[in-house]
Amino acid sequence: MRISATATAILTTLLALAGGARASDQPYPSVLSCEFSGGNATSFNSGAFSTKPPSPLQIVITDINLDTQSAKVVTGGAGTMGQLRIIRALNAVHFLEVLNEGFLALTTVYDKDEATGNFPAVQSRHFGVLGEPLIAQHTGFCRIQ
Repeated sequence: MRISATATAILTTLLALAGGARASDQPYPSVLSCEFSGGNATSFNSGAFSTKPPSPLQIVITDINLDTQSAKVVTGGAGTMGQLRIIRALNAVHFLEVLNEGFLALTTVYDKDEATGNFPAVQSRHFGVLGEPLIAQHTGFCRIQ
């Protein structure tokens, strides 16, 4: 199957525009404070997975720069700072953190819900403790700080 040069140019232009599309023309916030209270935490122990509600989680995403695709995350009481990579999507921004041990945390922040003024968000954590998988998915909201 052969695609004409015009069709290829149109498709390329549409994909480029979609990659940077946002539902709002407002600039993206530079700092978001996020609270996650729902979701589940799954651990693997003695050959079986078990799931329970996760502990509440709070993070602050700072220095958000969509142009350089970078940000920082502050977690824990000690204010531990981690580096984030940004991946833009239609109506969402993904923040990917690769931890020192190679484990991953992915936070997806969706466009602002006009009814509440909050940004719906999900965080997925893929860790391991003493060689056993530990997976958590938190649901919650982010607010402009």
